[in-house]
Amino acid sequence: MEEAIKILNQLRENSLLKDYAICEGVALVYYIEPLLTYDLDVMFIPSDKDKDRIDVLSNIYKYLTDRGYQESKEHIIIGDMPVQFIPASDKLTKEAVEKAREINYRGQNTKVILAEYLLAIMLNTLRPKDKERIVKFVDEYDFDRELLSKILNKFALNDIFSSLTGAHPDNNG
Repeated sequence: MEEAIKILNQLRENSLLKDYAICEGVALVYYIEPLLTYDLDVMFIPSDKDKDRIDVLSNIYKYLTDRGYQESKEHIIIGDMPVQFIPASDKLTKEAVEKAREINYRGQNTKVILAEYLLAIMLNTLRPKDKERIVKFVDEYDFDRELLSKILNKFALNDIFSSLTGAHPDNNG
């Protein structure tokens, strides 16, 4: 993963993406007990020059394949890590990337989406694996309830949260 983070920072430095943050399974591991995940999901805000392109991934993939990294389905293999690039495509995901937490992973600076935004994104996408992760996440992580409530209110996700957890985000149970 160290090599992947190094390359992600290079992509940002070379203006191939405006910003990025680690999301999904690897980001969840930052907050709760490990989950089964095999790839590094990276949510990103396209660079200013690419933001209006239909294929915001093409310049990133070209940059990486020109440097010898291989494509594998929806991933680019960086070191031994499959990396999936996910464009921040709506207000929720863009805000999640912009407000992501700065961390240092083995000498490399990177960003991880805040727990409260990860939960909101899972509530918004609501894939079968998200439903399972939401329950685990709510059981194991002590969220900033005020921030979570603001995010869920802003993006109209309170009802979904309540139906899955049986609780309101302002409550501790």
